[in-house]
Amino acid sequence: MTIRYRQPLFAALLCAAVLAAGCAGVKVGSISPAEYLAQRRGDVLTTGKLSTSAQEVLRVIGSDADLCRRDGQACRQALADSAGITDEQRLSALSEVWLQVALSADKGGTSDGPSADKAIDAWLETARHAYAYLFFTDRNPRDRAFEDRQTQVRDYYNYAVQQAITGLYSSYQKNSRRGRDTTRPPTVPQVGDWHIDSDVSAMQLPPGAGLPQELIPAASLTFSGLRNIYRRDGFGAELVAVTDEPTYGANAPPYRETPFPALTAVLKFDGADLRQVMSTRNLRIVVFDPYRTSSVQLGGQDIPLAANFTSGYGLWLARSDFALQALRSLFGSADGLTKPRIYLMQPYDPNRRTIIMLHGLASSPEAWINVANEVLGDETLRRSYQVWQVYYPTNAPLPLNNLAIREAVEQTIAHFDPTGKARASNDITLIGHSMGGVLSRLMVSSSEDKLWDALLASYPMQGAQQQRIEKRLAPYLRFEPLPQVSDAIFIASPHRGTDFANNRISRWVANLITLPVTMLGQLSDISRELIRIAPGKQDLGPLRIPNSIDNLSDRDPFVRLSSGLPMNPRVRFHSIIGNDTPGVALALSSDGIVPYESAHLDGAASELVIPSQHSVQENPLAILEIRRILKEQLRMESAPAR
Repeated sequence: MTIRYRQPLFAALLCAAVLAAGCAGVKVGSISPAEYLAQRRGDVLTTGKLSTSAQEVLRVIGSDADLCRRDGQACRQALADSAGITDEQRLSALSEVWLQVALSADKGGTSDGPSADKAIDAWLETARHAYAYLFFTDRNPRDRAFEDRQTQVRDYYNYAVQQAITGLYSSYQKNSRRGRDTTRPPTVPQVGDWHIDSDVSAMQLPPGAGLPQELIPAASLTFSGLRNIYRRDGFGAELVAVTDEPTYGANAPPYRETPFPALTAVLKFDGADLRQVMSTRNLRIVVFDPYRTSSVQLGGQDIPLAANFTSGYGLWLARSDFALQALRSLFGSADGLTKPRIYLMQPYDPNRRTIIMLHGLASSPEAWINVANEVLGDETLRRSYQVWQVYYPTNAPLPLNNLAIREAVEQTIAHFDPTGKARASNDITLIGHSMGGVLSRLMVSSSEDKLWDALLASYPMQGAQQQRIEKRLAPYLRFEPLPQVSDAIFIASPHRGTDFANNRISRWVANLITLPVTMLGQLSDISRELIRIAPGKQDLGPLRIPNSIDNLSDRDPFVRLSSGLPMNPRVRFHSIIGNDTPGVALALSSDGIVPYESAHLDGAASELVIPSQHSVQENPLAILEIRRILKEQLRMESAPAR
């Protein structure tokens, strides 16, 4: 039997089959690695759009990102009430949705008034939901250690804490300027029905600095000139406090703790379980010194504390105007530096060893821009060392600076550690570049009677005259090694002077240098008396009134005599030397300013010659060598005594 199909029916069935195939429910495509990562890690912070994770949760409850944006309150309520999602899904999505609200409020509002309060309220809600997700769901943070979503939510918490605290502090400052609450101690401004308390007992600010002028998010700062930004991942807002730098009067102490200390702040919400945390309106701001605190208790768990170790240092250098001031000091300007200052790069810590850095001629702490940052960028070194930077007038002659820096160091130690028993006051490491290296060597040397005897040989004196001159010059010509120093690193240091100081340009610059009246007053009367004693020999003795360039000459009497002074045998010393003369024998080489024969010292524990010009301290190889030496010191310190 033959079956005949009706043509119209067959055509209809064929079309239906084609259409069905063309409307398949699932299609497949491909994406690039960049698109894959963007899907997994993109969120409202990085792209301005809700993350894939948040959108998935919204679709599960019958919503989507557009609906959530149009009616945020209804969206948040639906997320809070839905029984079809887990607590982790709910809280992470709510944290991100609140973050979207906060970003929008910050963008469109002002820094004061209702709009600011609305933004701060949204930041606090963001932080609270993230806090609840991280510490009060069934799984703890370690269970989710490798999950992208936890990293995102941690970032929501940290950013929200940052914005909430800086917003609250800005509000506090505005209220203070308006004269509100002048009879009460400083209190945290309150927002809406939140009750906000604070605990700043662990915060380290310079003594007498008062409350910060600013709180700056470290993440908002970028720097040119610094190779790396060193930080520690963890929880909390990384901040830089901007404090009032004290004035430098005639009787001011030489030491200064950093005016830009690093801080890390966290928000702790009241409650011992998820229900309590989500119903509380009470929270506490807790502020830490990240150098001293590396972890914090949150939700009953020990959590690593976030930190930024570079931004405060970079901000200090950027706002210091050191480069211009160093030149004003060199040429004796009235507003130039006349006495050494010692800057502590972090709040004083008695339990960390001390590194003291001394810059060279016409320079300042800026000479150590990357050295100090890279040294403390190493976690092992950061846990064990603190850096003090000496800033001194580089126009002054070496004997004056040797005495003044010694006194400044001893005053600093006596202030912070009157008993002299702290780890910070013992086994100090000096690191000096160029003229700073020469001064470092003087600080670990004994003059014995060599300088005084040389003076007597040139200027014969007897009786009362000799006693009078000796009394005045003894502090400059008689000294012993600083007992607190155990190690030294000399970098491109002209221990025996340099012929570079004798060339035409150097002499022209030297003639432009003017010593401040305060310096001249210390020695001018002695110089006049020495000239009266031996008028024809005023330029031959070990001490006249030279300037710094005079002292760096390989013909200078003081440098020639001091280069042979014995060093403290207890001090281990190292040399780092530049060589900018390829193809020349090492003994005849130079970094362009300091010859090898002047920088080399017999008896060094190590010597490293690096292809480099005179600013060799900034060379990565030099910094690695400094790191090596400092770690070697730690190993020797911990080694059992034999």
